[in-house]
Amino acid sequence: MKMTVIGTGYVGLVAGACLADMGNEVICIDNNLEKLEQLQKGIIPIYEPGLDELVKSNVAEKRLIFSNDIDMAVKRSEVCFIAVGTPQNEDGSADLQYVFAVAEAIGKAMNGYKVIVDKSTVPVGTAEKVAEIIAKNTSYPFDVVSNPEFLKQGNAVDDFLYPDRVVIGSNSEKATMIMQEIYAPFFRTGNRVIVMDVKSAEMTKYAANSFLATKISFMNEIANLCEKVGADAEMVRVGMSTDSRIGNKFLFPGLGYGGSCFPKDVKALIKTGTENGCEMSVIKATDSVNKLQRKIFVKKITDKLGCDLSGKTIAVWGLAFKPKTNDMREAPAITIINDLLELGAKVCAYDPKAMELGQFYFGDRIDYAENSYEALANAEALLLLTEWNEFRRPDFERIKNLMKKPLIFDGRNQYDAKRLAEKGFDYICIGR
Repeated sequence: MKMTVIGTGYVGLVAGACLADMGNEVICIDNNLEKLEQLQKGIIPIYEPGLDELVKSNVAEKRLIFSNDIDMAVKRSEVCFIAVGTPQNEDGSADLQYVFAVAEAIGKAMNGYKVIVDKSTVPVGTAEKVAEIIAKNTSYPFDVVSNPEFLKQGNAVDDFLYPDRVVIGSNSEKATMIMQEIYAPFFRTGNRVIVMDVKSAEMTKYAANSFLATKISFMNEIANLCEKVGADAEMVRVGMSTDSRIGNKFLFPGLGYGGSCFPKDVKALIKTGTENGCEMSVIKATDSVNKLQRKIFVKKITDKLGCDLSGKTIAVWGLAFKPKTNDMREAPAITIINDLLELGAKVCAYDPKAMELGQFYFGDRIDYAENSYEALANAEALLLLTEWNEFRRPDFERIKNLMKKPLIFDGRNQYDAKRLAEKGFDYICIGR
């Protein structure tokens, strides 16, 4: 099948490469010419395991093309995926200007029946607005469907190629059949395509992400209470997660959620609720707890080192909001490091993949180490902010010798408290 994916960001690039890998002819559209040139050479602007190989192989087979010519792409395609960004407005709502601009361009370029797919995360009712814009610019028939993505950064390629489910929001039998044909190769061992009306599909994305965010914030509140009453949050987590009704995913205490989806989607759902007279009390609490969790972690540091951190060097391991990605959007590291800088600290940071973005966020306000151990030189404390695999089993004797004080603040509960105590470390984590 011939299709176009408009937007080569995180969602669009993964979708385009994976759809091409199934034998489709895919044109990925972007207006950034430098980025397009790099992509055509197989140079990927984001770190996502397996994505670079997928792009290179499908470009080589000429199934995946990168272009800025949206008119040509729409005319050559039966299905057009809209995968542009929907950044957050100041009031928490989703900024849909890019979605609407693409809808207008599609309408002007149409030369026959098309299925237009909202792949971007958009509020309920967006498909109707997209349809209105397209209809103003063409007399050709079309259908607009909602096909939200459920990709986890760091595992996005596998999530797309081997999805646990695909949600299709469609009010057209013809469009539904086309979408089912697109996804049929991904479900050779069982059909897990869920078809529903468009508005329900739009809501499903926000509901799913906000529920997962709520699990994270709930566990963080429980962990904070565990510290006060002398319980062990890890034991509580195990006791909870073995209940099949609860499960063990997104139930780890830590620094809260970050990234491009959860923070934005939670706020957008709150805004949608406000616009429709729904208080959304639980979701508001989720957002508040998430913000507070980073402040609580900083307080752990100041309780130990004092509120005046002038002249003190703090080592940071991890800048990305989670491992296996270089994405720093809404990362806990941003809030925590900025707070430490305001208190006068000198920060030296290391991340396996996010160093370049770290310089974008912090510039020369912090130092950047070549490796994890270099960051520790004469440090008063080590902060573990991202649970990269390479941080899991470090040489603790080496760490102790490099640091001014053997003090670790573990924001991901990655280490064994008893073992570190035996090695002479002062170890502070979450919920214990």
